[in-house]
Amino acid sequence: MSKKPGKAKKAAKTLARADREATHDAARHRDAAPVRFAGLLGEIADQPQLIAVSGATIAAGLVARRPDLVRGGARMLAAHLLATAVKTAIKHRFDRARPSKALDDGQTHFDRGTSHDHQLNSFPSGHTAGAVAVARAAAREIDGAALPAALGAGAVAAIQPAAGNHYLSDVIVGGAIGWLSEAVVDALLNQLPRPEKTAISDIVVRNPG
Repeated sequence: MSKKPGKAKKAAKTLARADREATHDAARHRDAAPVRFAGLLGEIADQPQLIAVSGATIAAGLVARRPDLVRGGARMLAAHLLATAVKTAIKHRFDRARPSKALDDGQTHFDRGTSHDHQLNSFPSGHTAGAVAVARAAAREIDGAALPAALGAGAVAAIQPAAGNHYLSDVIVGGAIGWLSEAVVDALLNQLPRPEKTAISDIVVRNPG
């Protein structure tokens, strides 16, 4: 009889324990001033803020007549909304105590459940999902956005365990949700016809002045 299932279960428990220990070690410093400040900055990746940033990008593109900003903002909004829908559906199927709660009361909890208690909605990281989705969407269309967007999403993801908001595994799954959601949006948008660009030479020929 194969022992592979037993080995797989043991490996999963080992990974889960490492996940908890690493996150708890980082979260013990959550009340330090630099961590608290970084955590506040990380709130830029909350749902209302990302929607506002996406809308502002579209508006800026319209005002400045920059199609890349308009397209980028639209992609950002679509990717964020899809990532939010996916992570919300998962959150409503699992209850996981946030690291800060686990450290405060000494009880870790991760199981199937439908709790709407914020302290039991650690899995997965919505901030990370949204940040990754928006960053990848911006990078596809907006000139010069790839590096700052990637750094911003990375910073949002990195602060979550230290701030006691999410476990490392929550962040990893959240990042995967954001990446996949943006990929789906990209695939769908690529099916739409792009508006044809009128060549300057054509305009000159038609309107010789």
